Amino acid sequence: MHILIVEDDPVVADVLGMTLEEAGHFQSTAHNIETALAELKHNAIDAVLLDINLPDGDGTRLARLIRKNHMPLPILVVSGNASTDDKIAALGAKADGYLTKPFDRFELLANLDAIIRRTHGHSSATVSVGNLEVDLNRHMALIEGQQLQLTGKEFRIVEFLALRKGSVLSKTAFLSHLYGGMDEPEPKIIDVFICKLRRKLEIAGARGMSIDTVWGQGYILRETEAVNQTPEALPTSIDDLSMDQLEASHPVGELRAS
Repeated sequence: MHILIVEDDPVVADVLGMTLEEAGHFQSTAHNIETALAELKHNAIDAVLLDINLPDGDGTRLARLIRKNHMPLPILVVSGNASTDDKIAALGAKADGYLTKPFDRFELLANLDAIIRRTHGHSSATVSVGNLEVDLNRHMALIEGQQLQLTGKEFRIVEFLALRKGSVLSKTAFLSHLYGGMDEPEPKIIDVFICKLRRKLEIAGARGMSIDTVWGQGYILRETEAVNQTPEALPTSIDDLSMDQLEASHPVGELRAS
Protein backbone atom coordinates (compact mmCIF):
# COMPACT_ATOMS: atom_id res chain seq x y z
CA MET A 1 0.00 0.00 0.00
CA HIS A 2 1.08 3.57 -0.70
CA ILE A 3 0.17 5.71 2.31
CA LEU A 4 0.26 9.51 2.35
CA ILE A 5 1.32 11.01 5.70
CA VAL A 6 0.08 14.58 6.16
CA GLU A 7 1.99 15.81 9.22
CA ASP A 8 3.80 19.11 9.83
CA ASP A 9 6.10 17.77 12.56
CA PRO A 10 9.08 16.14 10.77
CA VAL A 11 9.94 13.94 13.78
CA VAL A 12 6.42 12.54 14.00
CA ALA A 13 6.31 12.13 10.22
CA ASP A 14 9.57 10.15 10.29
CA VAL A 15 8.28 7.84 13.05
CA LEU A 16 5.03 7.23 11.15
CA GLY A 17 6.99 6.61 7.96
CA MET A 18 9.28 4.05 9.59
CA THR A 19 6.29 2.27 11.15
CA LEU A 20 4.59 1.99 7.77
CA GLU A 21 7.74 0.84 5.98
CA GLU A 22 8.40 -1.84 8.61
CA ALA A 23 4.86 -3.10 7.95
CA GLY A 24 5.60 -3.36 4.23
CA HIS A 25 3.94 -0.15 3.07
CA PHE A 26 5.32 2.64 0.93
CA GLN A 27 4.86 6.17 2.23
CA SER A 28 4.99 9.74 1.04
CA THR A 29 4.99 12.77 3.33
CA ALA A 30 3.31 16.15 2.95
CA HIS A 31 3.76 18.87 5.57
CA ASN A 32 0.75 20.95 4.55
CA ILE A 33 -2.55 20.78 2.66
CA GLU A 34 -1.17 22.22 -0.58
CA THR A 35 1.60 19.62 -0.83
CA ALA A 36 -0.84 16.85 0.11
CA LEU A 37 -3.18 17.82 -2.73
CA ALA A 38 -0.25 17.71 -5.17
CA GLU A 39 0.70 14.23 -3.93
CA LEU A 40 -2.88 13.03 -4.35
CA LYS A 41 -3.01 14.44 -7.86
CA HIS A 42 0.20 12.86 -9.11
CA ASN A 43 0.39 9.55 -7.21
CA ALA A 44 -1.89 6.56 -6.71
CA ILE A 45 -2.43 6.86 -2.94
CA ASP A 46 -4.15 4.03 -1.07
CA ALA A 47 -4.83 5.77 2.27
CA VAL A 48 -4.12 9.00 4.16
CA LEU A 49 -2.80 9.52 7.69
CA LEU A 50 -3.92 13.04 8.52
CA ASP A 51 -2.91 15.44 11.29
CA ILE A 52 -5.41 18.15 12.23
CA ASN A 53 -3.08 21.07 12.99
CA LEU A 54 -1.39 22.01 9.71
CA PRO A 55 0.40 25.25 8.76
CA ASP A 56 -2.05 26.20 6.00
CA GLY A 57 -5.29 25.15 7.63
CA ASP A 58 -7.22 22.57 9.59
CA GLY A 59 -6.73 18.98 8.48
CA THR A 60 -10.50 18.54 8.27
CA ARG A 61 -10.39 20.95 5.32
CA LEU A 62 -8.21 18.47 3.42
CA ALA A 63 -10.60 15.65 4.32
CA ARG A 64 -13.51 17.66 2.91
CA LEU A 65 -11.57 18.47 -0.26
CA ILE A 66 -10.79 14.78 -0.77
CA ARG A 67 -14.46 13.86 -0.38
CA LYS A 68 -15.61 16.81 -2.52
CA ASN A 69 -13.55 15.38 -5.36
CA HIS A 70 -15.25 12.00 -4.84
CA MET A 71 -12.04 10.27 -3.81
CA PRO A 72 -12.95 7.14 -1.78
CA LEU A 73 -9.62 7.14 0.04
CA PRO A 74 -9.44 5.76 3.57
CA ILE A 75 -8.59 8.68 5.89
CA LEU A 76 -7.28 8.04 9.39
CA VAL A 77 -6.84 11.17 11.52
CA VAL A 78 -3.85 10.95 13.88
CA SER A 79 -3.91 13.91 16.23
CA GLY A 80 -2.85 15.11 19.65
CA ASN A 81 -6.27 16.76 20.03
CA ALA A 82 -8.27 14.44 22.25
CA SER A 83 -11.44 16.50 22.70
CA THR A 84 -14.80 15.10 21.69
CA ASP A 85 -15.47 18.19 19.55
CA ASP A 86 -12.31 17.57 17.50
CA LYS A 87 -13.26 13.95 16.93
CA ILE A 88 -16.80 14.88 15.90
CA ALA A 89 -15.44 17.53 13.52
CA ALA A 90 -13.04 15.08 11.88
CA LEU A 91 -15.64 12.36 11.48
CA GLY A 92 -18.11 14.99 10.25
CA ALA A 93 -15.59 15.84 7.53
CA LYS A 94 -15.92 12.16 6.53
CA ALA A 95 -12.65 10.87 7.93
CA ASP A 96 -12.90 7.12 8.49
CA GLY A 97 -11.24 6.98 11.88
CA TYR A 98 -9.59 9.05 14.63
CA LEU A 99 -6.54 8.00 16.62
CA THR A 100 -5.23 10.13 19.47
CA LYS A 101 -1.49 10.61 20.01
CA PRO A 102 0.42 9.02 21.61
CA PHE A 103 -0.46 5.55 20.36
CA ASP A 104 1.18 2.17 19.97
CA ARG A 105 2.44 1.44 16.46
CA PHE A 106 0.46 -1.81 16.36
CA GLU A 107 -2.67 0.14 17.24
CA LEU A 108 -1.94 2.49 14.33
CA LEU A 109 -1.48 -0.37 11.87
CA ALA A 110 -4.59 -2.18 13.12
CA ASN A 111 -6.71 0.95 12.70
CA LEU A 112 -5.24 1.65 9.27
CA ASP A 113 -5.83 -1.91 8.05
CA ALA A 114 -9.40 -1.83 9.37
CA ILE A 115 -10.41 1.36 7.57
CA ILE A 116 -8.77 0.18 4.35
CA ARG A 117 -10.80 -3.04 4.49
CA ARG A 118 -14.03 -1.18 5.26
CA THR A 119 -13.47 1.29 2.45
CA HIS A 120 -13.18 -1.57 -0.02
CA GLY A 121 -16.20 -3.39 1.40
CA HIS A 122 -14.40 -6.06 3.44
CA SER A 123 -15.30 -6.53 7.10
CA SER A 124 -12.61 -9.12 7.85
CA ALA A 125 -8.87 -9.35 7.26
CA THR A 126 -9.38 -12.04 4.61
CA VAL A 127 -10.57 -11.32 1.08
CA SER A 128 -11.92 -14.30 -0.87
CA VAL A 129 -12.22 -14.50 -4.65
CA GLY A 130 -13.23 -17.92 -5.92
CA ASN A 131 -11.11 -20.40 -3.98
CA LEU A 132 -8.35 -17.82 -3.51
CA GLU A 133 -8.03 -16.31 -0.04
CA VAL A 134 -5.88 -13.25 0.58
CA ASP A 135 -4.95 -12.78 4.24
CA LEU A 136 -4.20 -9.07 4.62
CA ASN A 137 -2.86 -9.37 8.16
CA ARG A 138 -0.48 -12.28 7.59
CA HIS A 139 0.44 -11.19 4.05
CA MET A 140 -0.43 -14.59 2.65
CA ALA A 141 -2.39 -15.89 -0.33
CA LEU A 142 -3.94 -19.35 -0.09
CA ILE A 143 -5.70 -21.80 -2.42
CA GLU A 144 -7.84 -24.37 -0.60
CA GLY A 145 -5.94 -23.52 2.58
CA GLN A 146 -2.51 -24.08 1.03
CA GLN A 147 -0.18 -21.09 1.01
CA LEU A 148 1.02 -19.88 -2.37
CA GLN A 149 4.76 -19.31 -2.62
CA LEU A 150 4.75 -15.71 -3.81
CA THR A 151 7.47 -13.09 -3.89
CA GLY A 152 6.85 -9.88 -1.98
CA LYS A 153 5.84 -8.01 -5.12
CA GLU A 154 3.61 -10.84 -6.32
CA PHE A 155 1.73 -10.75 -3.02
CA ARG A 156 1.37 -6.98 -3.22
CA ILE A 157 -0.17 -7.39 -6.69
CA VAL A 158 -2.63 -10.01 -5.40
CA GLU A 159 -3.46 -7.77 -2.43
CA PHE A 160 -3.99 -4.75 -4.71
CA LEU A 161 -6.25 -6.71 -7.07
CA ALA A 162 -8.22 -8.36 -4.26
CA LEU A 163 -8.98 -5.12 -2.44
CA ARG A 164 -10.25 -3.68 -5.72
CA LYS A 165 -11.96 -6.77 -7.05
CA GLY A 166 -14.03 -5.90 -10.11
CA SER A 167 -12.12 -2.67 -10.84
CA VAL A 168 -9.70 -2.12 -13.72
CA LEU A 169 -6.25 -1.15 -12.41
CA SER A 170 -3.77 0.60 -14.68
CA LYS A 171 -0.10 -0.28 -14.93
CA THR A 172 0.66 3.17 -13.52
CA ALA A 173 -1.40 2.34 -10.42
CA PHE A 174 0.45 -0.98 -10.02
CA LEU A 175 3.83 0.76 -10.29
CA SER A 176 2.84 3.31 -7.66
CA HIS A 177 1.59 0.54 -5.38
CA LEU A 178 4.75 -1.54 -5.81
CA TYR A 179 7.44 1.14 -5.87
CA GLY A 180 5.88 4.20 -4.27
CA GLY A 181 7.13 6.52 -7.00
CA MET A 182 10.78 5.61 -6.36
CA ASP A 183 13.01 4.05 -9.04
CA GLU A 184 10.03 2.74 -10.98
CA PRO A 185 10.88 0.37 -13.87
CA GLU A 186 9.12 0.37 -17.23
CA PRO A 187 5.37 -0.43 -17.13
CA LYS A 188 6.07 -3.62 -19.11
CA ILE A 189 7.33 -5.21 -15.88
CA ILE A 190 3.72 -5.42 -14.69
CA ASP A 191 2.93 -7.76 -17.61
CA VAL A 192 5.76 -10.02 -16.47
CA PHE A 193 4.55 -10.04 -12.84
CA ILE A 194 0.98 -10.81 -13.92
CA CYS A 195 2.14 -13.62 -16.22
CA LYS A 196 4.12 -15.29 -13.42
CA LEU A 197 1.26 -14.80 -10.98
CA ARG A 198 -1.29 -16.37 -13.34
CA ARG A 199 0.97 -19.38 -13.76
CA LYS A 200 1.34 -19.87 -9.99
CA LEU A 201 -2.41 -19.56 -9.50
CA GLU A 202 -3.07 -22.07 -12.27
CA ILE A 203 -0.58 -24.60 -10.90
CA ALA A 204 -2.09 -24.23 -7.41
CA GLY A 205 -5.57 -25.03 -8.76
CA ALA A 206 -7.18 -21.59 -8.60
CA ARG A 207 -10.87 -21.71 -9.52
CA GLY A 208 -13.73 -19.25 -9.57
CA MET A 209 -11.50 -16.27 -10.33
CA SER A 210 -9.40 -14.84 -13.12
CA ILE A 211 -7.00 -11.97 -13.67
CA ASP A 212 -8.18 -10.48 -16.95
CA THR A 213 -6.42 -8.06 -19.26
CA VAL A 214 -8.43 -5.04 -20.38
CA TRP A 215 -6.50 -3.93 -23.44
CA GLY A 216 -5.19 -0.39 -23.26
CA GLN A 217 -6.36 0.01 -19.65
CA GLY A 218 -4.83 -2.55 -17.31
CA TYR A 219 -5.88 -5.61 -15.33
CA ILE A 220 -8.94 -6.66 -13.37
CA LEU A 221 -9.59 -9.47 -10.87
CA ARG A 222 -12.94 -11.10 -11.57
CA GLU A 223 -14.98 -13.72 -9.77
CA THR A 224 -16.19 -16.40 -12.21
CA GLU A 225 -18.74 -19.23 -12.06
CA ALA A 226 -16.19 -22.04 -12.05
CA VAL A 227 -15.48 -22.29 -8.32
CA ASN A 228 -17.13 -25.73 -7.99
CA GLN A 229 -15.48 -27.27 -11.05
CA THR A 230 -12.52 -29.57 -10.70
CA PRO A 231 -9.16 -28.19 -11.79
CA GLU A 232 -9.10 -30.64 -14.74
CA ALA A 233 -12.34 -29.18 -16.12
CA LEU A 234 -10.90 -25.70 -16.35
CA PRO A 235 -9.07 -24.40 -19.42
CA THR A 236 -5.39 -23.61 -19.04
CA SER A 237 -4.55 -19.92 -19.13
CA ILE A 238 -0.77 -19.72 -19.38
CA ASP A 239 1.80 -21.90 -21.10
CA ASP A 240 5.49 -21.57 -21.73
CA LEU A 241 5.17 -18.83 -24.34
CA SER A 242 7.30 -15.70 -24.17
CA MET A 243 5.64 -12.41 -23.19
CA ASP A 244 5.41 -11.32 -26.85
CA GLN A 245 3.81 -14.62 -27.81
CA LEU A 246 1.40 -14.40 -24.89
CA GLU A 247 0.20 -11.00 -26.02
CA ALA A 248 -0.11 -12.15 -29.62
CA SER A 249 -2.07 -15.31 -28.83
CA HIS A 250 -4.65 -13.73 -26.45
CA PRO A 251 -4.66 -16.47 -23.75
CA VAL A 252 -7.61 -17.27 -21.56
CA GLY A 253 -8.01 -14.55 -18.92
CA GLU A 254 -7.52 -11.67 -21.36
CA LEU A 255 -10.30 -9.30 -22.39
CA ARG A 256 -10.42 -6.87 -25.26
CA ALA A 257 -11.89 -3.50 -24.43
CA SER A 258 -14.83 -2.65 -26.67
